[in-house]
Amino acid sequence: MQYRIDSRSGNRLSILGLGCMRFPRLLGAIDMKKTEELVTRSIEGGVNYFDTAWIYPGSEDALGAILEKHRARDRVFIATKLPVVMLRGPADFDKYFGQELARLRTGYIDYYLMHMLTDTDIWAKLKSWGIEEWIARQKKSGRIRRIGFSYHGSRDEFLRLLEDYDWEFCQIQYNYSDENFQAGVTGLRAAAKKMPVIIMEPLRGGKLAGGIPAGAARIFRNANPSWSPAAWGLNWVWNQEEATLLLSGMGEMPQLEENLRLADAARPGMLGEAELGVYRRVLELLNRSYKIRCTGCNYCMPCPRGVNIPGCFAAYNTSYAIGYVAGMQQFATSTALASERSSGPGLCVKCGACEAHCPQHLGIIKYLGDVRRRMEPFWIRGIGAAARAVLGKKRRGRRSGLQKLTGMR
Repeated sequence: MQYRIDSRSGNRLSILGLGCMRFPRLLGAIDMKKTEELVTRSIEGGVNYFDTAWIYPGSEDALGAILEKHRARDRVFIATKLPVVMLRGPADFDKYFGQELARLRTGYIDYYLMHMLTDTDIWAKLKSWGIEEWIARQKKSGRIRRIGFSYHGSRDEFLRLLEDYDWEFCQIQYNYSDENFQAGVTGLRAAAKKMPVIIMEPLRGGKLAGGIPAGAARIFRNANPSWSPAAWGLNWVWNQEEATLLLSGMGEMPQLEENLRLADAARPGMLGEAELGVYRRVLELLNRSYKIRCTGCNYCMPCPRGVNIPGCFAAYNTSYAIGYVAGMQQFATSTALASERSSGPGLCVKCGACEAHCPQHLGIIKYLGDVRRRMEPFWIRGIGAAARAVLGKKRRGRRSGLQKLTGMR
């Protein structure tokens, strides 16, 4: 196992972290036998970073029980997250954090994140509730060791968040097919100058391991038969020194064993021009399925109405290149579909400000209409409305936590 140094704390972090969202399940519940085998084998293989969250059903409980059983708590770093979308007021900081400590059977969290920040407005609302003072108290008491955030939003909002608080780490989505999606390579490099950067979705939920077109898999295989598509995906991230570690949701032992082998050999700068050319050929093939020739340069941003234009286009393209389900998953996160402050294409008023700045001279207004027809049909809008209702009012007339966070009525 290779390790990279957390520049803020000096901690040695394994370049492979176990993402605990996809623990194996049996009849809807976490399969504790298989999960225990995965967690203990990960630790044996040198993995020392485990990422979970309050909203991953059963995950914190399972991880806490396994670490306690094997007396392994002091051998690993636990990362978990405050469920921002569920907060209704400052009293909920202690409410959820206390439950997480109990679930994880620990007295402290090594790496604590504000979960799924999408813009600075949400962070500003948290600050108005006293989150900075609350964090300071938890750090002084030793219950939180490092504070950070996970991000799903536009590049510009990410860069603003970096400057708004003395964060000690962050977590972003990043892979070879999403180099300019969300925070992107620009955000990665900016953040790495200040703090460790944790990479989520290095294989885009497994789509870059088993869901790429046959032609793309053939390009990888012809270039290096000993590397699977998953190996190509993980090595692309590890090749970049700015990425401190990547999270992999390894739900099966063969996946874990392969990733452990890869993590033994991975180094920054390990890929030469020949290998980088392979990625370019694969992306060229994927790009042939793209309907919108957007490069993700973000010159169209910020949109006066709040539309995440690059995020909409990237998800739309993904729905053709990799599959509709993968595209919808990307669309839901990049536009905060269930949020009262959604940044979807339906907000467009055809003002044209975006088209005036597009270096590719794209017909952005028309394309946003295409995105809405494919990604926001009436039934998707209905699902979004239902999700907001579930996250929001539990009784008539009560404003939801998400509404409070965004200041919307």
